Amino acid sequence: MHETFRRLIDAVRSAEAPAGVGTRIVAVDGLGGAGKSSLAHRLAQELDARIIHTDDFASWATPVDWWPDLIELALKPLAAGKPARYQPTSWGGEEHEPVVIDPTGIVILEGVTASREAFRPYLAYSIWIETPRELRLQRGLDRDGEDARAQWEEWMEAEDGYIERERPAARADTVLRGDQDLWIP
Repeated sequence: MHETFRRLIDAVRSAEAPAGVGTRIVAVDGLGGAGKSSLAHRLAQELDARIIHTDDFASWATPVDWWPDLIELALKPLAAGKPARYQPTSWGGEEHEPVVIDPTGIVILEGVTASREAFRPYLAYSIWIETPRELRLQRGLDRDGEDARAQWEEWMEAEDGYIERERPAARADTVLRGDQDLWIP
């Protein structure tokens, strides 16, 4: 295990939930294609944690303004020691099964804007992944196909607004480089 990743695991394990929040929620934030999902999955394995994906709330039509639903359906219930319950976005594909996440020691909130200001009262720890724009776009196109280029470019512009407004890297507990394989076993 890479030393940087080992230190991150130790830091997350020692993080405390904010006062009045019953579950330690760890944000894994970064822009599209940064490496958030792979880091979140690795953290979930190491920490025996469940993952809430912001993509379950976002859509192509609302790339960043979906957040009130995540607060109401996931963060508030978990903070109160109750299960999070929601119907994930289908993204134009098959409908997904409803998700129920019980309040446990640690829940990972993964996705674009996961550490936004509105979520900060619920967060025990936040991670920002910084990855070059060209690499992020290439990863997105590798996953979604060249036909998705216009959507990706539009999405990236919306993400730029989030960065300008909220400066998430400046508030993160840890900033990692997404162009290195720090959390890949």
